[in-house]
Amino acid sequence: MTTPATATQSGTPHDATPHDATRPETVQHLVPLLEKLTLEQKVALIQGADFWTTVPLPEVGLRAMTLSDGPAGVRGPRWDEREPSLNLPSGSALAASWDVDLAYRYGAAAASEARRKGVDVVLGPTINLHRSPLGGRHFECFSEDPELSAELAAAYVRGLQDNGVGATPKHYVANDSETDRFTVDVRVDERALRELYLAPFERAVEAGAWTIMSAYNSVDGVTMTENDLLETPLNSEWGFDGVVVSDWTAVRSLDAIPAAQDLAMPGPAPAFAGLVEAVREGRVAEADIDRKVLRMLLLAERVGALEGSEQKTPAPVDGVAFTREAGIAGTVLLANDGVLPLDRQALSTIAVIGHNARDARTQGGGSATVLPERITTPLDGIRRAFPDADVRYELGAVVQEGVAEIPIAQLTNPVTGEPGVRVTFFDADGAEIFAEDRRSTALVWFGGDAPISTSRRVVIDGLYTPTESGEVLLGFAGANPGRLFVDDELLVDDIPVIEGTDLGAAFLNPPSLTTALPVEGGVARRVRTELTLAQEGALAGALSVTVGIAPDDSDPDGLLARAAATAAASDVAIVVVGTNSKVESEGYDRVDLDLPGRQDELVRAVAATGTRTIVVVNAGSPVVLPWADEVSAVVQGYFGGQEFGSAIADVLSGAAEPGGRLPTTWPAALADVPVTDVTPDEGVLRYTEGLHIGYRAWLKDAAEPAFPFGHGLGYTTWAWGVAQRDGDALEVTLQNTGERAGKQVVQVYAERADSEVERAERWLVGFAAVHAAPGETVTARIPLPARRFAHWAGEWVVEPGAYTLRAGASVVDLPLAFEWTIEA
Repeated sequence: MTTPATATQSGTPHDATPHDATRPETVQHLVPLLEKLTLEQKVALIQGADFWTTVPLPEVGLRAMTLSDGPAGVRGPRWDEREPSLNLPSGSALAASWDVDLAYRYGAAAASEARRKGVDVVLGPTINLHRSPLGGRHFECFSEDPELSAELAAAYVRGLQDNGVGATPKHYVANDSETDRFTVDVRVDERALRELYLAPFERAVEAGAWTIMSAYNSVDGVTMTENDLLETPLNSEWGFDGVVVSDWTAVRSLDAIPAAQDLAMPGPAPAFAGLVEAVREGRVAEADIDRKVLRMLLLAERVGALEGSEQKTPAPVDGVAFTREAGIAGTVLLANDGVLPLDRQALSTIAVIGHNARDARTQGGGSATVLPERITTPLDGIRRAFPDADVRYELGAVVQEGVAEIPIAQLTNPVTGEPGVRVTFFDADGAEIFAEDRRSTALVWFGGDAPISTSRRVVIDGLYTPTESGEVLLGFAGANPGRLFVDDELLVDDIPVIEGTDLGAAFLNPPSLTTALPVEGGVARRVRTELTLAQEGALAGALSVTVGIAPDDSDPDGLLARAAATAAASDVAIVVVGTNSKVESEGYDRVDLDLPGRQDELVRAVAATGTRTIVVVNAGSPVVLPWADEVSAVVQGYFGGQEFGSAIADVLSGAAEPGGRLPTTWPAALADVPVTDVTPDEGVLRYTEGLHIGYRAWLKDAAEPAFPFGHGLGYTTWAWGVAQRDGDALEVTLQNTGERAGKQVVQVYAERADSEVERAERWLVGFAAVHAAPGETVTARIPLPARRFAHWAGEWVVEPGAYTLRAGASVVDLPLAFEWTIEA
């Protein structure tokens, strides 16, 4: 989901067939409850009560259900640092584990968090595909491959729902990029739609998903909340009996009623304002509303919100420990000349360099954001992992853009004297109507208790005590006009300039306004920020602001020089590079694959010193690494969750095996990427590449990426044995021939050289993660049902004859081959 949007486009007339009276057997027992409801009650139930909850109907034993953003954690109905959440690794990091069991446990951990926060339905997982690496929400999705995405999605759904919390696979369907996401019309041929983009959703429904989220975009001219794809294949073919919940504000008109769109969020939904009258006038069939209400009642029963139903208590989870484990499992060792794992005893000095080493990105930007209680950065983790070494830090190059929140230790609430700030809300007459004490200067009100909709001015007040003397760039980031006072002196009085048309992006990643302020270490300064709130419009009722300090980039050459000098004087240099919130976030796509700022120069400057250099990449999606051949090792850590630093340190020190394999192809240059078109042309985005996305397109073009799909190194060696058929499964035997325990991901791809239909040169049909002790031989058993070989031709068709199966460690490292015959 996202923040409210102004771009609302009524659905194009279409041929969606109204639902008949046939109902899933799973809802028949709820018909007596339905019959007790008035038309007004039924209409209320199919739209939200507010931002995050559904309408309660106590007269039939129905309480409100709470929905919450995920998928890499559960924020709950309030965006509040006083109610912290577990920050799990991002979707691309989970996918890099290639571990179905881990995905199940990830879902279970999310369920435990959900119940702790009073949440019934988690809005995740995000299972759109990595059609292009330029997709801005790439970090939140799993993979470029539908099979990998589908298996992980199914496991995540089961992990959540086995613990009594609803999962919401999203965004159905073809919401694979962010540019003009509210209005874009995606044109994709039916075969590609079925075999690629719908496939993960189909597997999630097979796993029993209780809800699905419909997307903002249109497909073939019809907005998704009114599109017949919600009925066919979702209901009529797959047997989905759950609730289709809209992305936030995605319901545009009453045409969503005859479509299989069940719940409009948030609510009350403006598009449904005249629904009762429309039913009474015969313009809308009440039977269509009844169908939706029955599904809402079934969802309530499943999550324990209906009187007489059971609310499961999830099994307890050590969330911090699991986050660390998952981070390790998704860390990919891209290159290693033998420097890793590091020998702790041989190191006396370690240079840790990079903005992201100190201020790590543990998650991507946007509505998926959660607020963890604490974060372990790479710098923290390395210091703990190497307690006997002298760990020296240098920034090297500025990555972050705009202000970052002021550390809580440097803040004092002027009213309570405790760490933090006082936030006060005033009405149009200047009267105080609400106040709260906060422990952060990065604040978002998006639902919750604060009276945003009735406030006209908000004041954030605190004492800021810097730890060092000098000059800081103090200011605020927000979408509202504001003024900044220091010791009652007005220093900033301005209106931020919003770039682009996506108000969701402007809300969650707003521009900054700053001023240079001389400060003295240990001397408190009174900082007061006053914001004027919008009275109407898409952002009325919500507010996002960060009062903070922007990085000093006045001497970039000096930063590079100091980093190189520190590296030259150290036994090893660990450079952490990465993206920022302006590069990877909900609401906009990327324009290139470059690391922001002067990070490429930084890596080359450090490597040129001759000190062994290890680069850790802190990015949720592919970035270009032009210096990869100049360093000793490259580690891709993704957005590794709140224990990102611990996971990275465990991998670098050898305390753990790097468990990840790439779920997406990594290009050497943007010019090599087969699919880069993410910008609509006159409102239309055409998927002209058809079946050929990701590694399929790379193979078709005979192009060589920097690192292929499925690639990832470990700290041991493997000998591949044999592949043999066992019924409808392939068994692959391999041996750990190294001196330490290790993990391998057995990947099985199919080929059909003489096919009568167009196919990818090679496509993933199954995989399994295996672990083995030194010298141990293990066998991976990978089920291969006939559907893995099928193509769509108006129905699923399995072409009989011989297929070549290849098994190995990546899409191009496939030492084993087996002929797999399917009878006619």
